[in-house]
Amino acid sequence: MLREADPDRFASVMAAEARDRPRLATLYAANLEIARAAVASKEPLINEMRLQFWADQIAGMVKGEAPAAHEVATPLYEAWGSEIAPLSALVDARRRDALREPFRDDAELLDHIDGCTGNLMSLAALGCGYDGDAELIRLQARGAGLAAWLGVYDRIRAMNMGLFPESPARLAALAETGLAAFDAVRGLRSGVGRRVAPALYAGAGARARLMAVRDGKSADISIFRQNFSRLSLALLGRWQG
Repeated sequence: MLREADPDRFASVMAAEARDRPRLATLYAANLEIARAAVASKEPLINEMRLQFWADQIAGMVKGEAPAAHEVATPLYEAWGSEIAPLSALVDARRRDALREPFRDDAELLDHIDGCTGNLMSLAALGCGYDGDAELIRLQARGAGLAAWLGVYDRIRAMNMGLFPESPARLAALAETGLAAFDAVRGLRSGVGRRVAPALYAGAGARARLMAVRDGKSADISIFRQNFSRLSLALLGRWQG
């Protein structure tokens, strides 16, 4: 599932230590399922019902109750147990997507990025044994989340989930916000160990994508550059955008 739909996070799983892979793999698979549930239909009520399934499953896991047999929920519980509790915040953040409404306020979009990518990255870091600088994770996730969101903006806009009103200047400003977040992380990263690098990975070409959007250019990243970024993560532990 991850290899086909989320190659960056699949690369993160493969770059992680063997002891951390079950947690990362199941977490990222659950994230993918939750994101899909939020936009499965044009009807908000149906999307809300699909998200509620995940909210209920996580609530049960927190109580120590194994979920009903499910290709993602079952291994997620086996890998995380009740420690998966913070994932409920990501489900709540995705309820905004279920509405299929554009963002009229940039601050609302940033809160959404923090709630989705931020909560996911924080939990992934925990899965890799990191309980360090929360501000580093927040900033890294904001940059990574904005790069991912802007990188598929045409698709998001087609689903009526983009910006309103929309303008090149507004997109460029969001890209600048992402770049500023990455720049701030550089001053905080000294204490980050190799083990947590996969959890903090910003995605292939994240910084280049933000720079392209800022400059009004195509945000597409070449296959060579994508593969090089993922290889650098696996061999050198390079996780920043």
